[in-house]
Amino acid sequence: MTTSFEHAQPGDRIAEFVSDPISAEMLHRYAEASGDGNPLHLDKAFAQKAGFDDVIVHGMLGMALLGRLLDSHFAAEDIRSFSSRFLSIMPMGKKIRCLAEVAGYEKGHLLLSLSARVDGAEQVAISGQAVIGKREA
Repeated sequence: MTTSFEHAQPGDRIAEFVSDPISAEMLHRYAEASGDGNPLHLDKAFAQKAGFDDVIVHGMLGMALLGRLLDSHFAAEDIRSFSSRFLSIMPMGKKIRCLAEVAGYEKGHLLLSLSARVDGAEQVAISGQAVIGKREA
């Protein structure tokens, strides 16, 4: 699906995605695919020794969910750039809510402000930006 942003104004939410709850299986599959076998993401006892209640979600898995948000709303060839910053941890077992809001326009491109947070939480876990193709005429 390609989201139309012809009439979008700064501050408008133009895309949203909510993941399934992050499961241990999802973390193991991501670790295998990415090569990130950090035990904070896979071993509950290790994570508890590090001060967490349970394993935590890979930050890059959270960024991948933001990428899914972009890919499901914009044509891949229109995504000019995508970056993120990790702000807090995301616990296993929770859904992740990803949002895209219009930040503005620059040289005919749509600028997006992105966020990923544990569903129902106020605190942003990952913030990001994306630049999307040329603004529709």
